Amino acid sequence: MNRMLQTKSMNIALPPNQARETLRDLIVSKGLSYLMEAHDGLSAAIARQAGFKGLWASGLSISSSLGYRDANEASWTQVVDVVERMADASDLPILVDGDSGFGNFNNARLLAGKLQQRGASGVCLEDKGFPKMNSFVGNRHPLAEIDEFSGRLKAVKDTTGPDFVLVARIEALIAGYGLDEALHRADAYADAGADAILIHSRKSEATEILDFARRWAGKLPIVIVPTKYYKTPVSAYRDAQISTVIWANHNMRAAISAMRTTCDRIMAEEGIAGVEPEVATLEEVFGLLHYDELAAAEDRYLPKHA
Repeated sequence: MNRMLQTKSMNIALPPNQARETLRDLIVSKGLSYLMEAHDGLSAAIARQAGFKGLWASGLSISSSLGYRDANEASWTQVVDVVERMADASDLPILVDGDSGFGNFNNARLLAGKLQQRGASGVCLEDKGFPKMNSFVGNRHPLAEIDEFSGRLKAVKDTTGPDFVLVARIEALIAGYGLDEALHRADAYADAGADAILIHSRKSEATEILDFARRWAGKLPIVIVPTKYYKTPVSAYRDAQISTVIWANHNMRAAISAMRTTCDRIMAEEGIAGVEPEVATLEEVFGLLHYDELAAAEDRYLPKHA
């Protein structure tokens, strides 16, 4: 279905240009913005209902929901299909975790072009080779050559145009290099056309992230993912003039916890009477996905029978 022909009454995606502008507004805003993780249409709709203004299409969460590991086991076409469902289920702009681009410059630009067609508002590419490994798994995280990765960024920009948001994710701190290397790469990626820099860390406190922000001095907006240093108060990010915080995987992790608890109880109790008051009602499901619009459309478009 052409997204431009879909109606706002269905609470689905805005026209692509409007969605992309909204993501850019979030990224460049002087205030602190939040992107909430989603990994399918349902989680996207829930994030929208909660009041989030933008989504992070997490590679880890999408892979996990498909039964794959976050090591490029899911194909880029599978990721694109999921993002389309997220776009159709919400009117929120989506920044997509594009991993390392699934290959060289050509793979990266194919990915970005398809994401743009399917309703995404931007893509984030990390400076690793292909296949990549999740940043919190093991200690083997070889980085891409700066010039080669800069070529990937340029190819994406040339393919998608200026409105599609391109975030360059720096893995230098993950890979064990120092702050100087991270800043050197950030300068190169800014020159290559990145709209924002995502600086990533696996430490349990935010010191190196805040040091990066101080030395970077606002050359481009900074995006962070505080999965490991979650105890840091957001006031520290505001003080450091960080642009955007991504809550990167909590919908997926919450779903695992809730489903495990429900399955264990049904198995133990040999019935659903005990869990029924603790799970969403069918009416909530129908409301979230706007079954009322479908019922009204049936009355409008289907033949009337005596």
